[in-house]
Amino acid sequence: MQNLDSLKSKNKIIINNNDYYFYDLKKAAKKLNINLNELPNVIKIIFENLLRKEDGKNITLKSIKNLLKYFQDDSSNEEILFYPSRVLMQDFTGVPAVVDLAAMRDALNDKGINPEVINPQIPVDLVIDHSVQIDKFGSSNSYSENIKYEFQRNNERYKFLKWGQESFKNFKVIPPGKGICHQVNLEYLANVISNQEIDGDNFAYFDTLVGTDSHTTMINGLSILGWGVGGIEAEAAMLGQPISLLIPKVVGFKLKGELSSGVTATDLVLTITEILRQKNVVGKFVEFFGSGLKTLSLFERATIANMAPEYGATCGYFPIDEEVIKYLNITGRDQSQIDLVKQYAKEQCVWQDGYEENKKKFTEEYELDISQVKPCIAGPKRPQDRILLSELKSKNENKNNNNLKDSDIVISAITSCTNTSNPYVLIGAGILAKKAYDLGLRTKKWIKTSLAPGSQVVTEYLKVSGLLYYLEQLGFYIVGYGCTTCIGNSGPLLKDVEEEIKSNNLSVSAILSGNRNFEGRIHPLVKQNYLASPILCVAFALVGTININILEEPIGNDKSGKEIFLKDIWPDHNEIKELIDKIITKDMFIEKYNNILDGDEKWKEINISKTTCYAWQEDSTYIKKPPFFENSQSNSSIDNIENARILAILGDSVTTDHISPAGSIAANHSAGRYLIEKGIKQENFNSYGSRRGNDEVMVRGTFANIRIKNKMVSGKEGGFTKYFDKKNNDTLTTIYDASQKYINDNVPLIILAGKEYGTGSSRDWAAKGTKLLGVKAVIAESFERIHRSNLIGMGVLPLQFIDTTLDSLLLKGDEPISLLGYNKVTPKGLIECQIKKNNKIIKNIKILSRIDTQIELDYFLNNGILNYVLRKFY
Repeated sequence: MQNLDSLKSKNKIIINNNDYYFYDLKKAAKKLNINLNELPNVIKIIFENLLRKEDGKNITLKSIKNLLKYFQDDSSNEEILFYPSRVLMQDFTGVPAVVDLAAMRDALNDKGINPEVINPQIPVDLVIDHSVQIDKFGSSNSYSENIKYEFQRNNERYKFLKWGQESFKNFKVIPPGKGICHQVNLEYLANVISNQEIDGDNFAYFDTLVGTDSHTTMINGLSILGWGVGGIEAEAAMLGQPISLLIPKVVGFKLKGELSSGVTATDLVLTITEILRQKNVVGKFVEFFGSGLKTLSLFERATIANMAPEYGATCGYFPIDEEVIKYLNITGRDQSQIDLVKQYAKEQCVWQDGYEENKKKFTEEYELDISQVKPCIAGPKRPQDRILLSELKSKNENKNNNNLKDSDIVISAITSCTNTSNPYVLIGAGILAKKAYDLGLRTKKWIKTSLAPGSQVVTEYLKVSGLLYYLEQLGFYIVGYGCTTCIGNSGPLLKDVEEEIKSNNLSVSAILSGNRNFEGRIHPLVKQNYLASPILCVAFALVGTININILEEPIGNDKSGKEIFLKDIWPDHNEIKELIDKIITKDMFIEKYNNILDGDEKWKEINISKTTCYAWQEDSTYIKKPPFFENSQSNSSIDNIENARILAILGDSVTTDHISPAGSIAANHSAGRYLIEKGIKQENFNSYGSRRGNDEVMVRGTFANIRIKNKMVSGKEGGFTKYFDKKNNDTLTTIYDASQKYINDNVPLIILAGKEYGTGSSRDWAAKGTKLLGVKAVIAESFERIHRSNLIGMGVLPLQFIDTTLDSLLLKGDEPISLLGYNKVTPKGLIECQIKKNNKIIKNIKILSRIDTQIELDYFLNNGILNYVLRKFY
């Protein structure tokens, strides 16, 4: 791609006798008469990206000038194209991405076109972290047993990923058992500043990325601009397509003060999440500044950056400063790389020296005195629902007199990259465990306890400190290196506990150091789920219930019968800090990451043949050639959507966990019946996540969450709807079965929903499944960013109510709907929606197209991103 460099900003710096060319923001800003000091750091990073990628077509001088109007009210309608320097994937979303790339190769091969042109154009790192489940816990062999089950269940998937690593260029797979993708990214993959040879010159530029997991935002804690996108959009980025976005609004969030004793970064991020959700920062970039930054370690910054999806922002960015340099050093980065980061940051005016004064222009600005943050947890259904520990008991009541009671905790899990990347809370959990054990306190016997570190470095420093022993004595044995409980891979509860919950219809609890607690996510039988620090996860496991004021009431008795309170075992701040400084070394990181690509013996035993095209197995229930490129009709060939049927009417805050197949597969639902028909026994069903490479399983699990509520079948939870025949007679059936009847009848389908549709993880199958169910459009009151983009990426039209609400329409579900001008849609244009009853139009309303940019329109009209890219080769 020829760079025009209209602003003549190309420059050179010399670092350690090495020449680095770069696009100088100071020179460009001077040409444009812009005060560089007023630009937020995130805007500077995008500014550099546009300068470096200016080609006169996708990115022009006008694009650059438009970006610098980010703070003006009318800028939100301006589109820019962003080229990330790399892509991060995890295996749940990575497998279907590689499946799609393999299918694209087949599509070209069938047309006599060289299939090897399908290759990632930028580096792609896939970390296998989502597959391990907690089948075994509470013993020293938990990890070895779980890893054995993991390879038994996923051998075919892992073989496929190994094929991808061998067959595609720029594609690297980090094997199971190494850590969670975001922590591995933070500790090993990230550069902060990258360099690459371009046209014979060595160029330095900002390390940027997108990832197929919403918590890719964690990397912003290390001053790297990155966020989660759907698997579909990530595939397009891999293939050289830019990421389309509207010029972002940048919210400045000033932090001042210092965390009080007994308060953790987890308490802080839950507080920030509550605040920013109320401020509605969806689709906006948040940039943290202020004197409070100098009191926060990079580990703590990463915790805050990680949960940007929970507070609704695209990202939560922290600046490059001495803390970043300190982190790069302790994690074993080369000194030459560290020198590059520091000098480049200073050259580009993104280096943070002082913290007090702010000269930057933000579109909004908020402030938090972090010394006022109090211990808290969040739940029972959403991460933004913060509850002070002092008020927790008043929100819970026991209603049963049996052995296990409502609000009793049945899962306590130290899990998730959000907290396992932070030594402070992990060492703190170990110290609390030691103090509790020494006093004679023990975990309640009905609780499933687990420790799932985000990297092997965590295990090392817990061992060196001697604290792993005490965590194990309280049941917190290492169960695996992966997301586990946080993504619903919690595995079965104790058998008698499950039976008691079912027989007494109990509303029991889970507590986890994760970032998501939506209904039905953690475990099908656990209705209340609470997010907390690892320290509190251990403390609550000693108590056994959420129904307690844990700050004031005794949590147990010591060996002599004396009452013990939380303050008696809570770790001292200085005690934690001193231990961290003493035990965590650069050598730990270097040793654990030195041979990270090799994998263990089980990984090495997987043999594959290197081929250009994948040899699909017809009988596979894991990896199947998808139908997305078979006779794909473009949306531009469809004039109107006439008399579409409503497949579901959904309420507010329907998450991608509700929409996308996730967790366990029920034998009595469509996907389970399909597997049984294929000869798969129920004990070998595995999870939906592990079967994301098979569209037949996944489409049957779309909208099949046990907690989803379709208003067309009031009072019944789960993936059910009413099918209406040509005479408008209705039949209660599953959403999948109804969709197949409509598809056979050539009837288009529509989903209706309330506010915040598609909240949560960047699950590509929430959009892919919607597409394969025959849905042409989703009409909602508002959309979460990633899912809206994913729908467009699959050729499904997102539409938004503007002068009405879903409830005000009083729809029952038997009303045919027509969308006039379906293929005449424009970015943020209006479409006419006709609602009929008894063959008469009863309502005629205007709804807003949530195709926001021109390139999104191109994707939609071509029936999705992948078909758009593929047609470029025809």
